[in-house]
Amino acid sequence: MAEQEEQQQQQQQQITVLDTPVPGPTQTGRAVALARLLHHECTRLLQLYKEKETFLSDHTPDGGRIVSLSHDTDGPSTEQQVQLLHSALRQCLGLLHCVILKEEEEWGELEGDYETMRKNVRLRLEHLLLSTKVLAETEDTTLEVTPDHQCTEEPDGAGGVFSLKMWTYRVLLELIHWADHAAQTLHVLHKEREGTEEI
Repeated sequence: MAEQEEQQQQQQQQITVLDTPVPGPTQTGRAVALARLLHHECTRLLQLYKEKETFLSDHTPDGGRIVSLSHDTDGPSTEQQVQLLHSALRQCLGLLHCVILKEEEEWGELEGDYETMRKNVRLRLEHLLLSTKVLAETEDTTLEVTPDHQCTEEPDGAGGVFSLKMWTYRVLLELIHWADHAAQTLHVLHKEREGTEEI
């Protein structure tokens, strides 16, 4: 009988331990880590693309940013910067969806390292969009997580396989830029909310 009571007490202690909040990364800390991982994977995706399309070593894409943001206020707050970042990430997701659609139209569905990493980047970007939505949404602001881009125009206007490959290259560079920007902006938000540099 005493042994049974002792077992029940041990079980109760285990349940209490499981219910106790475990110190760990905060919401902002997780978002920063996710953005850093996305940046790493976007960089790897570009590397795989260059290995696949060897002619790219001789070319650099023309044009500036594909995704550009305008904000109404001078010196937006960190929360406003995260909202702007969220908008940019939605545009990036839309561009990535277009890349996938156009590449599959041109070459069919392939199963290689590049295609696997491209899928990982898409999923990671969707996850980061959900994270930034939670961090930046307010009573007055509702944020969407669907891709913000219509896949209607021809890449760089010209059409053709070479044009598609150069446009894809530009999109991948854009993804790297915005993933890095996300990591930096979210780290500032993390410092402001948590009062620490540590993630």
